[in-house]
Amino acid sequence: MPVINETLGQYSELFMLLAAGTYTVAFIAFAWDLAKSSKMLRAVDLKAAASSANEKVAVAAGRVSDGLGAPDAGGPAGRAERPTSGLTVEGGTAAGDMKYGGVRRAPARVAVALTVLGVLIHGAGVVTRAFGAGRVPWGNMYEFLTTGAFVAVAVFLIVLIRRDLRFLGTFVIGLAIIMLVAASAAFWTPVGHLVPALQSYWLIIHVSIAVLSSALFTLTFAMSILQLLQSYRQKNLAANRADNLGFMRLVPNALSLENLSYRINAIAFIGWTFTLMFGAIWAEKAWGRFWGWDPKEVWTFVIWVVYAGYLHARATRGWTGTRAAWLSIVGYACVIINFTLVNTVFNGLHSYSGL
Repeated sequence: MPVINETLGQYSELFMLLAAGTYTVAFIAFAWDLAKSSKMLRAVDLKAAASSANEKVAVAAGRVSDGLGAPDAGGPAGRAERPTSGLTVEGGTAAGDMKYGGVRRAPARVAVALTVLGVLIHGAGVVTRAFGAGRVPWGNMYEFLTTGAFVAVAVFLIVLIRRDLRFLGTFVIGLAIIMLVAASAAFWTPVGHLVPALQSYWLIIHVSIAVLSSALFTLTFAMSILQLLQSYRQKNLAANRADNLGFMRLVPNALSLENLSYRINAIAFIGWTFTLMFGAIWAEKAWGRFWGWDPKEVWTFVIWVVYAGYLHARATRGWTGTRAAWLSIVGYACVIINFTLVNTVFNGLHSYSGL
């Protein structure tokens, strides 16, 4: 039995507090980026509209002067070259390929730098908790939330290497802050030993895959929320109604969000399938049966069914657009229920989570 180091446990809690503070500043920077970029893109659109109006006036004047109604030699009648910012495409949204543009956004760069600093501090908190307990740091709700938040932010930063998903920053970092606050305020557990049922190498295999899959589901949840907002905004723009969601100018169109969310959900679903399988194998090792209709087992299976239905409906039944987004959101709601209500309200064999 490893020796518990309470000093390292206290350092871990300090690191978690510092990480939460750093994430909060990063959250503000990401929100500032959305607000500032929205104003900049609105100015670009206004400039384009003014240029188009001036071009039409010039073309009309040219037709009157030559008496022939011929288009101006400078270009097609009534059309003006729309200036681009490197961020937008036709339709007032960011580029659908989600690649980095030529325009540098200082608030976004600051936000990402703070997020990197925060995740390093956060990682130090997770590692010191592990060394303090002499085991992997996910044996109770406090440890699962703190580790889960760390993995979610780390996955977000890794994806940023290839795709410009900085528009997700406020959502992902906001969720990480909520998880850290909930861990400290509602689920705090002193560093200690695992209960006998958790003292197995299957803990590392089963829970690590569950944490990674949940982190990916967190990304797709944020993208599905933005997809619904962007879809609503695009309908308003198409109907020539006022744009009440100006900050969404920085977010790609709804279809691009849906396509990327679908691909990430497919990867996360594979991970969750292994979570379900390895959980059953571990249950047989610990309790002598693969399945026993324990609340935790049932909700793990419910999550699998919802995301399986999402993937099947979108791939074969044509459930695209807002319906697909809502299915993804329902799946993440089931994930939240599984890791909160099931652990705190329902009685079962998994109620040994330190609560």
